[in-house]
Amino acid sequence: MTPSVARPVRLVVFTGAREWSGAEIVLGHLLSALGQHVHPTVLGVDAGIVARVASRRPNTPWSVVPPITSKRDLGAIWAQRRAIAAARPDVVQINLPVAFSLPYTVLAALTIRSTSVVVVEHLPMATRSRGIRTLKRLTDPRLAAHLAVGASAAREIERLNCLPTGSVRAIPNGVPLPVTRHRTEPPNLDFVVGAVGRFNRQKGLDVLIRAVARVSGASLVLVGDGPERAALQRLAAECGIADRVVMTGWTDSATAYLPTFDVLAIPSRYEGLPLVLLEGMLTGCAIVATGVGSMPDVLQDGETGALVPVDDVDALRSALVRLRDDLGLRQKLGSAASEFAHRRYTVTTMARRYEEVYEEIMASD
Repeated sequence: MTPSVARPVRLVVFTGAREWSGAEIVLGHLLSALGQHVHPTVLGVDAGIVARVASRRPNTPWSVVPPITSKRDLGAIWAQRRAIAAARPDVVQINLPVAFSLPYTVLAALTIRSTSVVVVEHLPMATRSRGIRTLKRLTDPRLAAHLAVGASAAREIERLNCLPTGSVRAIPNGVPLPVTRHRTEPPNLDFVVGAVGRFNRQKGLDVLIRAVARVSGASLVLVGDGPERAALQRLAAECGIADRVVMTGWTDSATAYLPTFDVLAIPSRYEGLPLVLLEGMLTGCAIVATGVGSMPDVLQDGETGALVPVDDVDALRSALVRLRDDLGLRQKLGSAASEFAHRRYTVTTMARRYEEVYEEIMASD
């Protein structure tokens, strides 16, 4: 449906990321799907990331600004403000991987007249800095919109930052439609459990290895890499399943693995709304995930997947065994998840909701 914005929208999107992650992938997806009436410019502190985000929408201008290292880094603060103002945006959208990042970028953007500031937070996290919490509470009421990637994540961001209930709105992430679908015939090989993501403590892959070690006939494919790779390899050896665990390394085509999984496991200790959950649902995977962040907003236990407690090896193992032994249940959950995700969590749906926010902001000017 064509949005009803009467005039073009000049949009600046800002990313302070130094590493490529889900928050930047979502930003690229968004740019690719926004209507032609939206004219974006991409700003950020890392040339590789800024160029990669901008490439999702051909001919999108982009530039790099210096990172702000502290509140005393007035030169960088001024440089960021000057770059934003030079684009003469109607809306500045600042992409925050976590709640306490880029506080001075937000402050600088708020000082630009005739510009509305939107903040998008991807991961609810607390900060120990009293100054940053205070600054966030002072600047938040001046935002044109404060967005999170799901309703539960929005409430958690409010709680962690002492913000008023309802001040953070939810626009769930969206992902492109998959080219392939999950296989429906029984596999000839082992029961394949897969996980996709960065190898760090947040993702709970140590719990997954311990659970898979207690599931006979199961193999584990870990798609990704990260600082805990060596520790996870040692753990797999200690659990006696080194020969059943494959670590693929980094890949830009992680979703290509999804059709090879019998179950996609997301045992994270904390999350916002991970893209792999939506990608797995769209692909038709049976999914087991922890009930953190906004994953329970999307994955309904027993209907579109299975939810287990954080750090609970026994519960994760039981869910995997149940799915290993019941092909019909895997197919039922995968089919229901795919239908649900196609209705609500595509890139097109996400982009239309962002456009509605821009329309509201411009109508109120």
